[in-house]
Amino acid sequence: MPVTSHEVFLEASQVLAQFAALGDQIARIDEATRRMAAGFRIGGKVLACGNGGSACEAMHLCEELTGRFRHDRPALPAIACVDSGHLTCVGNDYGYERVFARWVEALGVKGDTLVVFSTSGNSKNVIEAVGAAKQRGLYTLALLGGSGGQLAGRCDVEWIVPSKKAERVQEVHQVIMHALIAGIERELFPEQAG
Repeated sequence: MPVTSHEVFLEASQVLAQFAALGDQIARIDEATRRMAAGFRIGGKVLACGNGGSACEAMHLCEELTGRFRHDRPALPAIACVDSGHLTCVGNDYGYERVFARWVEALGVKGDTLVVFSTSGNSKNVIEAVGAAKQRGLYTLALLGGSGGQLAGRCDVEWIVPSKKAERVQEVHQVIMHALIAGIERELFPEQAG
């Protein structure tokens, strides 16, 4: 039976409410924004990756940092792993499970933050990216769904949206992402935040 538009909005609001009620979600956002801002202050950058819709979320995060969010402010360095040349080269030469790890190995340095998006938490290429980031001393954040899958517990900070529906998970990821960006701007540019 088809889902009505009303049911879509009702379900989305219920998943967001369930997530917000989980306890320390907001505290984790505040912790992450402080650490990310500290990284920017010493010349670090944000790297972000995911597959499919999660790749689009990674791009969205990065464009809000390099461009602008709410106010004009200096651009912040952020790169999403969506370069088709890199993805097809590494996928062909090393296998698709290595595309993000190889990218982290090329670009990641201590002081950087890796942000990964995975609605299942089981994407092998995302798991390997986190492993590469850990080896290089990057700060790691995971936005996950369902049970968190194999990625649960592997990053410095994680958010697991309590839904198995990718679209509901991604909607809450958007809220988390916007809260992170607002927090970073508040930390780095308090005179402009609001």
